Amino acid sequence: MPDTPNPNEPERPDDQPDFEAMLRSLFGTGDQADVQRALGAMGFDQVDPATMGMIGAQLKAMFSGGSADEPFNVSLATDVARKAVSAEGDATVSTVASREVQQAVQVATLWLDEVTDFAAPSAGAAALSRAEWVERTMPVWRQLVEPVAAGVGTAIQGAMREQLGGADASMMPGLPAGFDPSALLGQMEPMLQRMSGAMFGMQLGQAVGALAGDLVSGTEVDLPLVPGHVVALLPANVAAFSEGLQVDDEQVRLYLAVREAARVRLFAEVPWLGPQLVAAVQDYARDINIDTEGIESAMRGVDPSDPEALQQALSGSLFHPEPSTAQKSALTRLETYLALVEGWVDVVTRQATSGHLPQADALGESVRRRRATAGPAERTFSQLVGLELRPRRLRDATNLWAALESAGGVSLRDGAWAHPDVAPTAADLDDPLGYVERARSGDRGSEFDEALDALLREGADASGATGSATDDDTTRPDRGPDETGDDPPGAGDR
Repeated sequence: MPDTPNPNEPERPDDQPDFEAMLRSLFGTGDQADVQRALGAMGFDQVDPATMGMIGAQLKAMFSGGSADEPFNVSLATDVARKAVSAEGDATVSTVASREVQQAVQVATLWLDEVTDFAAPSAGAAALSRAEWVERTMPVWRQLVEPVAAGVGTAIQGAMREQLGGADASMMPGLPAGFDPSALLGQMEPMLQRMSGAMFGMQLGQAVGALAGDLVSGTEVDLPLVPGHVVALLPANVAAFSEGLQVDDEQVRLYLAVREAARVRLFAEVPWLGPQLVAAVQDYARDINIDTEGIESAMRGVDPSDPEALQQALSGSLFHPEPSTAQKSALTRLETYLALVEGWVDVVTRQATSGHLPQADALGESVRRRRATAGPAERTFSQLVGLELRPRRLRDATNLWAALESAGGVSLRDGAWAHPDVAPTAADLDDPLGYVERARSGDRGSEFDEALDALLREGADASGATGSATDDDTTRPDRGPDETGDDPPGAGDR
């Protein structure tokens, strides 16, 4: 626009983008007539100021707050998730609700002290709103999805290059004569990276926002999402879960507090478990085969200047359905650990609540039904990352932990978490009684010693070189055949 304001033109709101200035900068022309023709061809001369303000806000969100070097815009993802939960009526946790959660966790701690050797962490309890859960868990979500965000970003940028590279000025009426769209590709590289990062950030924000509206506690998906080993409940979601159960709210709150406190104890007392779970998700995501043809097809015919249209075009599945061999191995590892975590929590919760909560069995059944049905939040996350965070072999894992406890008490059961090389594997879930017999006879300890000696020998032979944290499974002497990646995902369902 001219430097001197025109008194005959309506005043532009502060957040409305100056498209004329953008076009002059983009096309390298100061010709007002060329700019006006380009705006008319794009339809901006007929857009009302309110709509222009909305477009400006979208563009501002898309191109600010993120770095071209980052796989996705984390700030935007957090903002989108917070707005999603706010739209559903999220409210600040009341003093009464916070006190009820604190009291429930205190009682849960006492009950768990009687049934497990693992000590309670000192971080205490927290009653979180959905928005607070989003804020606390986003750093871990970032860790989990960065590998797939990088792959999706590369594919989206390639699709955009393909679209711009095949365009010519005749397809864009109103642009200056002789303008070559392909000449913009080099200059647009940072913009394309930010755009793809923003689109993935929007997708992640929607997924995390959906989960925040559904999960009743901080780590219900069996991943260490809440830092600091805080036992967190979401009172609004606990109340929603309680509806229709015909169980009083206090029993529901206590039961869920026991489950969450047990899970947090496990992550706190078994330091290798959380990193192994995160590494398994990252390994799966890192080898995801992006559906580049599908993305290019979705991008074809979509206006690159319309962030909402781009987001909708990419809202379906972005991945090829057939996982790679490396993904199958990571998936087996992840599903085994998820089942082991949730199975242990089931067994410990049953022991802790027995004799204290009259409706404990009914509440346990409600939790099992809830797990068995993939809700909209879980489906959203599955579309985003390409996997389901579900403990598929839960029944096998529960039977194994119960059998360990029956054979050797709490010490034998909890002692199986001592090291990843002695923890149960997918093969052990096929033969829980065999695992229990070896654990009771001490054979597992011998296997651990052998594995440790082998690791030390490898370290000496490699002159001090060490493997990554995700290499644990390659040295496990008890590794079963279904952990090699030869079986399809979900083959462990029993």
